[in-house]
Amino acid sequence: MTIRKILLPISNTAAGESALATTLVAAKIWGAHVAGLHVHVDARDVAPLAGEGLSGAMIEEMMAATEKESSERATAIRSLFDRALAEHGIKLAEPRNAEPVATASFTVATGREEELVAQQARLADLTVVARPEVEGETASADALHAVLFDSGRPVLLAPSTAPSVIGRRVGLAWNGTAESASAVTAALPWLREADAVCIFSSEGYQRRGPTAQEVVPYLAMHGVVAQIRMFSPVEGVVGAGLLAAAAAFEADLLAMGAYSHSRLRQLILGGVTRHVLEHARLPILMNR
Repeated sequence: MTIRKILLPISNTAAGESALATTLVAAKIWGAHVAGLHVHVDARDVAPLAGEGLSGAMIEEMMAATEKESSERATAIRSLFDRALAEHGIKLAEPRNAEPVATASFTVATGREEELVAQQARLADLTVVARPEVEGETASADALHAVLFDSGRPVLLAPSTAPSVIGRRVGLAWNGTAESASAVTAALPWLREADAVCIFSSEGYQRRGPTAQEVVPYLAMHGVVAQIRMFSPVEGVVGAGLLAAAAAFEADLLAMGAYSHSRLRQLILGGVTRHVLEHARLPILMNR
């Protein structure tokens, strides 16, 4: 398998700039088509407020303001998209079968963003989303979770600063779970092309299942030579230890399974996925 189509949902210019640049770097690596997607807010969603005592005229005014704001945002995002394509030398064009040439398209759709992103991601080899780091900014997190839980496809979490290189030194977080096994499958195209591959394992991270030592011969059957590095939690935090190990290896991509425990448990008690989402400074390839 190779990466031929990359979905890029963009909800705003602030969070979308790094995700866009990261996507275009990946597209040039694989000669992939970038499907840019902006979901337009449906002004009719404000209609239910009529039941809260607002007059018809007030509802119409709110709908008009919502439509104007949405249109302005869509125009700004399209301008950002076109500028980035020009800077990276990628043309707007429809994909041509299996021809390995980086191209791009842009679509504006109306509806619920998480639903549309999850649906479109099912026919994409990879979806790139920005790391949600701005307080109160939920669009990136919603898109991330929509892909993870409702698409069956991997997601690439873009760092706040776009990298110039992705996938030359790839780290693989392994703990024996079904989620980490899915991460291996999603990462195989990257692992085959990498200059160096390292499996990160820790006693505090391992669950019931195959060990990192068993992953090495499996990857060898796919033509991937991998080393193993054991890591320890940093100040009792497994996720911090994982990121420290990735930094020591100088990884430019970290592949991992997501949410072996429920999202609610991770929200309340913390977890490796949550820590990585909040603190990672390199691209993270996640799968579930």
